[in-house]
Amino acid sequence: MASVSSQPQFRYTQPPSKVLHLRNLPWECTEEELIELGKPFGKVVNTKCNVGANRNQAFIEFADLNQAIAMISYYASSSEPAQVRGKTVYLQYSNRQEIVNNKTTADVAGNVLLVTIEGTDARLVSIDVLHLVFSAFGFVHKITTFEKTAGFQALVQFSDTETASSAKNALDGRSIPRYLLPENVGQCALRITYSAHTDLSVKFQSHRSRDYTNPYLPVAPSAIDASGQFSVGIDGKKLEPESNVLLASIENMQYSVTLDVLHMVFSAFGPVQKIAMFDKNGGLQALIQYPDVQTAVVAKEALEGHCIYDGGFCKLHISYSRHTDLSIKVNNDRSRDYTIPNTPMVNPESSVLVHQYNGSQYPPAPPQPAMHQPSGGWGSAPPAVPQSMSMMHNHSYMPAGTMPQMGPGMMQMPGQRGMPPHIGTMPPTRPDRMQ
Repeated sequence: MASVSSQPQFRYTQPPSKVLHLRNLPWECTEEELIELGKPFGKVVNTKCNVGANRNQAFIEFADLNQAIAMISYYASSSEPAQVRGKTVYLQYSNRQEIVNNKTTADVAGNVLLVTIEGTDARLVSIDVLHLVFSAFGFVHKITTFEKTAGFQALVQFSDTETASSAKNALDGRSIPRYLLPENVGQCALRITYSAHTDLSVKFQSHRSRDYTNPYLPVAPSAIDASGQFSVGIDGKKLEPESNVLLASIENMQYSVTLDVLHMVFSAFGPVQKIAMFDKNGGLQALIQYPDVQTAVVAKEALEGHCIYDGGFCKLHISYSRHTDLSIKVNNDRSRDYTIPNTPMVNPESSVLVHQYNGSQYPPAPPQPAMHQPSGGWGSAPPAVPQSMSMMHNHSYMPAGTMPQMGPGMMQMPGQRGMPPHIGTMPPTRPDRMQ
C-alpha cells in the first residue's frame, strides 16, 4: 500500500476551501461512497460525482471550512491514504467555495430508485422478495443488487417517474412484510432515494440482477450450480431444486398443530408416506414425504403462504427438502411411517401436543361438532379466502375414522367426488400491509 510520501496525494498551492477535489476514484463512484469517506470529519452537504474524461474525479462540500481542513490535515500526516474500494484517492482543496447548481441525486425524482436494505440480515433479502414488494406499485423493469459502504443496496427501475415516486413515498422507512422473509431472516427496513440512472444495464439474469422485460436474456454462469443445472429459469427467477420431500415451517402458532393435522392437510394432494416433526429456531417444522416429486410440487404450490386456521393462525411456509427418503424409526406423536401396513394410529385426541413457544402454551383447537357440517356461507362454489383455505371433506386417502377433530375455522379437507381442493390466492403486496 503506497504512503502519501510516494504519491502526489495533495496539492498545497490551493487555498483552503469547504469543497475538496478527489481524484483517482473507482469507476462510477457513488454519492454514498463519497459521503462515507468524509463522514468522520464532518457533515458532507453536497457532492458532484463522476467528473472528468475518465469519470474518476469528484467534489465533496463540507458544511464548515474547518471540517474540510481536518480531512486534508489527517490524510497529509497519515501513513494510510484515503481509499475507496481499495483504490488510493488523491485529495486537494478545490478552487471553488461551493458546489453550484448540483442538486443531490436524492432531490431529483426519476424512474430508478436506490434502495438501501437495513438490518443485520439485509444481505439475505433475495431479489425475488424485492420484486414482490415493489411490484405492488407498478411494473418493475429491472433490479440490480450490490454491496456498498452504505450496506446492501438495490436499484429498482420502473416505467416512469410517477410510479417510482409512488413506491418511494409508500415504502421509504417501512419494513419488508414479515411473511415475505424466510424464518431465519430478521426485520429489514427500506431507505429509498432517487437514483441518477434512467435505464439499468443488465447483461445476465442472476441472483444479483434481473431484467423482467427480456425473458430471453442469458443466464449468468454464476447462476449455474455444481451439477450443471440452471439455478435460475428463463424468466430470471431462481429455481429451487424440486424434491418429493417438503419442509414445512409453521408461523403464528396460536393452536397446537399435531402430526395428524399435518397428515390431514398434506394428504389433500396425494398419499403421504412419512412425516417427521421437530422444533427448530423456536418454532415447529416438519418434513413430509410423498411418493413422487409431482405430488410434492402440487402440494407446495397450493399450500405455501396459507393458514391452517382462519384468522392468520398457523401459517405454512414450504420449501423443498434435500431429503428423498425419511428414516422413521418409531411411530409416535412426532413421527410416523404410513407405508407400514396395519400400523395402529395414535388416538387423535390423545396425540394433541401442547407446545411451548415464547413462554406460552398452545391449546388444542376446540373441536367442531361434525366435519360434514360446513361453515355458514359454504355453497356449491366456495369463494376464495385469502391466506386460508376452504376445503371439502371425506378425503379419499385417509381411512375412515382416522380424521382428527377440527377446530373452528380450520381448513376443510377435499375429496368429495374427487374434486380438488379450492385454494384461495394470496393477495399481492400492498402498501397498507407494510409494517
